[in-house]
Amino acid sequence: MKLTYDAAADAAYIQFKSDEDETAFGFTYCCDPRETDGEINLDFNSDGRLTGIEILQASKKLPAYLLALSQS
Repeated sequence: MKLTYDAAADAAYIQFKSDEDETAFGFTYCCDPRETDGEINLDFNSDGRLTGIEILQASKKLPAYLLALSQS
């Protein structure tokens, strides 16, 4: 698992697939922003496995200590 954070965009990405995994991208499921009070997108590969989570307005959704540990 790898967490990256772009402070200028206030966007975080949690990647579950390894860099060596060459499984093709499948689709993105966009969570209802009214339900999550922000935009959260779930990425799946062609096998239907969750490969990543994109979190916009991440500073409102994730703890500051976690964002500080992220890779830029």
